[in-house]
Amino acid sequence: MENNITIVAVDAMGGDNAPAEIVKGTVDAVNERNDIKVILVGIEEAVTDELSKYQYDKDRIEIVNATEVIATDEPPVNAIRRKKNSSIVVALNLVKSGQADAFVSAGSSGAVLVGGQLIVGRIKGIERPPLAPLIPTKNGVALLIDCGANVDARAGHLVQFAKMGSIYMENVVGIKNPKVALVNIGAEEEKGNALVKETMPLLKSCTDINFIGSIEARDIPSGYADVIVCEAFVGNVILKLYEGVGNVMLSKVKEGLMSSFRAKMGALLIKPALKKTLKAFNTDEYGGAPLLGLNGLVVKTHGSSKAIEVKNSIIQCISFKNEKINQKIKQKILLKED
Repeated sequence: MENNITIVAVDAMGGDNAPAEIVKGTVDAVNERNDIKVILVGIEEAVTDELSKYQYDKDRIEIVNATEVIATDEPPVNAIRRKKNSSIVVALNLVKSGQADAFVSAGSSGAVLVGGQLIVGRIKGIERPPLAPLIPTKNGVALLIDCGANVDARAGHLVQFAKMGSIYMENVVGIKNPKVALVNIGAEEEKGNALVKETMPLLKSCTDINFIGSIEARDIPSGYADVIVCEAFVGNVILKLYEGVGNVMLSKVKEGLMSSFRAKMGALLIKPALKKTLKAFNTDEYGGAPLLGLNGLVVKTHGSSKAIEVKNSIIQCISFKNEKINQKIKQKILLKED
């Protein structure tokens, strides 16, 4: 692979809007950036038909045929083992073999998580790879880690999440010495469930992260912390509530602006500023959730992803590769084992 080109294998058949929105997002990505190449993995005829609708550099989008598709209702482990020619398995093998730097999918979350660990494999010493999406805050973005991969995590896992999250935020997002907080039901250290109480002193003793203590859910949108650490059950609830409240608020704002002639006239005046503000709180703008701690980059996007999220998920792979995130995870977390 060319060092200055990031090669991303994309699951063309994954998600509610595949292959149309997946292909469109891919074309948008290569048309926006000249340092990326995409391998679209899926049913060749269907992918080719979609690509025929667009103008793009033919040298930077390749199709690899995969005759099977893993459905969202299939048991992940069985699906990964049995459907060797599925778009997810074929694409993950491209990452494993070094033919691609990263993998992006809007398909079955379970299959992506299982396949990432079984096929791409974990970095030695990483116990549980977490899913870590960026979420909008008053100050920009924060990393929510974990949001769906490990619902029964232990304290040691959360410590690794905090360290990996710090590396990602500092090197990919560019936040110097990112503030790390542990999700809790109060600021006091004596509060929390058994997992939180066990994790708190471990994080406090970490000298290589900027741990600032507990964070309540209501403080997350204010940008109180840059890395939000929790186990996946809590993280997924936070993420889904975030998305749901955002959608309802957007709907109510639009409803209010269209409620009367006077409101409509006011809407015309504030439209540019409002559009910019609402865009900043649209989770689609930040791409997908990387599964950190693997030997290659695996990014999971929403099953309902449209082209914009697919495009941003592909583009975020560039910084991950250029900043050598996996190497930094190995150096920082596994230093004592080297």
